[in-house]
Amino acid sequence: MATDLGTDLRLASGPGRGLVAAAVLGSGMAMLDGTVVNVALPTIGRDLDAGLAALQWTVNAYTLTLASLILLGGSLGDRLGRRRVFVVGVVWFALASLVCALAPGAVWLVAARAVQGVGAALMTPGSLAMIQASIHPADRGRAIGAWSGLGGLAAVLGPFLGGWLIAVSWRWVFAINIPLAAVTVALALRFAPDTRDPEATGPLDLAGAVLGAVALGGATFALMRAPDGVSPVVIAAAGVAGAGGLGFVVRERSAPAPMVPLSLFSDRTFTVVNLLTLAAYAALSGLLFFLVLQLQVSLGYTPLQAGLATLPSMALLILFSSRMGALGQRIGPRLPLTVGPLLAAVGVLWLSRLQPGDGYLAGVLPGVLLFGAGLTTMVAPLTTTVMAAVPQHEVGVASGVNNAVARSAGLLAVAALPAVAGLSGQGYQDPALLTPAYTTALTISAGLLAVGALICAVGLPRPAPAEVVQPVPGAEPVGAPVRAVALPLRVNPCPAPCQPPAMG
Repeated sequence: MATDLGTDLRLASGPGRGLVAAAVLGSGMAMLDGTVVNVALPTIGRDLDAGLAALQWTVNAYTLTLASLILLGGSLGDRLGRRRVFVVGVVWFALASLVCALAPGAVWLVAARAVQGVGAALMTPGSLAMIQASIHPADRGRAIGAWSGLGGLAAVLGPFLGGWLIAVSWRWVFAINIPLAAVTVALALRFAPDTRDPEATGPLDLAGAVLGAVALGGATFALMRAPDGVSPVVIAAAGVAGAGGLGFVVRERSAPAPMVPLSLFSDRTFTVVNLLTLAAYAALSGLLFFLVLQLQVSLGYTPLQAGLATLPSMALLILFSSRMGALGQRIGPRLPLTVGPLLAAVGVLWLSRLQPGDGYLAGVLPGVLLFGAGLTTMVAPLTTTVMAAVPQHEVGVASGVNNAVARSAGLLAVAALPAVAGLSGQGYQDPALLTPAYTTALTISAGLLAVGALICAVGLPRPAPAEVVQPVPGAEPVGAPVRAVALPLRVNPCPAPCQPPAMG
């Protein structure tokens, strides 16, 4: 295979358009899958006679492998060929999707979802890396802008398509990935040069990836089993999580090419903004997990209606994220990263009041709009600040770390919130049990957003007029599409799937 050739494709050319189309379809599958799976959870639970834990693992098994391996997937692309790893990831994702669609029971579905997450970890960073490596520098900004915008369109269309597919069968939520994957592979093989990074040397941090997965997996299992009491199994799982976490830190401090360079966290701004990411995306994942259950089980929404209910939030993100990014450049990140989470917290508190019988216009829409306004205010400045806090040669790994933090936050939130709210077993099918648990979970989510706002208000410096944060070219926010321009060639971005992390 050629190495770092074909880096001058013009966007207006057939090969340039074909490459961008492959990248958009690849990332779009992950976005679409996340959106529709959340909407499908109640239907999956009824059809497979699955309890709440099975629904949690349907989300978390995918998120666990994706969060653990997404940085490794970017590194593999740099070394083995970005197109090659991307195509392997797409095929892997499609085969796992087929197993999901054919799953005879909840155990099969959860196992297939874990395998699906591995495929997503291979294809997600490669979708943007191919554009960065192969499109002519003069066109790279527009190409990445198209990637972000069209990816956002997939996220917006997901609830509508998901509701329509679920009306036939929830299995089509996964089966739809197979023809999309076939087109994606054909386009990538036809139009995408297989580029590599000649400076990407040294051993892969496989031990770091394994230890990170052990820590996240043990913590997730312990949190989900905690409602049954502090049993030896829970204690053992917590011990495994602690040992894995400690081993991960030790490994990253000593590895010659660490997956997560801990030196990044010596920068105060980088640390503060990642703490906000942890709090905000835990709240986001908790909200989305519980809201679709409450809308369908307690308020009687169809899957399609539940999916469409949150579209105003996504519309605000798509329409105004770039403007908020520009505002953040002018005034610095401290104000938007304080006001944004607070607005989102107010929206979540509003939604926490939803009761059976409430209407959409008075009960749901105001909270969705407030939450969307908060996310729109926060998301673009958040990622721009993460990128600006590190040296130019580390923007790729900084983006990957921030994405991994967001996905891990969602993983742990979906594991912990049902237990804290007192919901277990088949209780999610009973409005009398679900509604108080929903209220508790969303109140906690609002509190997490408020804590994130406080962290930024206290931890971020107040910029002087001459110290306004400048954006790093190509920085795109975790979990939301914005206009973007080219990143440097040697990066391993783990682009958010233009979907809220850990949705599926």
